[in-house]
Amino acid sequence: MFLLVTGGAASGKSEYAEQRAMQAAAPRVYLATMEPFGAEAQRRIHRHRRLRAEKGFLTIECPVDIRSVGLPEKSTVLLECLSNLAANEFFSSAGAGRERAEETIFSGIGSLLSRTEDLIVVTNELFSDGTAYDSSVMEYLRLLGKLNQKLAGIADEVVEVVCGIPVICEEGKEL
Repeated sequence: MFLLVTGGAASGKSEYAEQRAMQAAAPRVYLATMEPFGAEAQRRIHRHRRLRAEKGFLTIECPVDIRSVGLPEKSTVLLECLSNLAANEFFSSAGAGRERAEETIFSGIGSLLSRTEDLIVVTNELFSDGTAYDSSVMEYLRLLGKLNQKLAGIADEVVEVVCGIPVICEEGKEL
């Protein structure tokens, strides 16, 4: 099963994704893509690891190249989150770069799908603020928008979480 979960900042999408992962097959892997820049990021990562450990998740940090991550057989993987992964692949010197970010991420998702029992990908809705950004940020937003559309096209289920309420956008799509 492939579930794509989207929503705005602090919408409850991560909590919803974790609840869905808890209903799925074990072992459960939390594939964390955030790069730990600064003390605040380190505190958030530590707090999130502690909370997930109580839920039985194995946390694997993988900010770029998710194709290379080792996973337990028949695991449920919760990838948190696509927008961080896209930023890392797009902007980071360790990433694939602007020209290859989309291909690298999409093939990485394909790799995860072929090696997992269930895959849950959390992404962000970053497109409604109406703010004009510089060209590199706009290019990143276009990348994330393309990825969201492509993944929604192959997902078994797409859910948008709005104010903590899951809204099922698509269910039961054939791959």
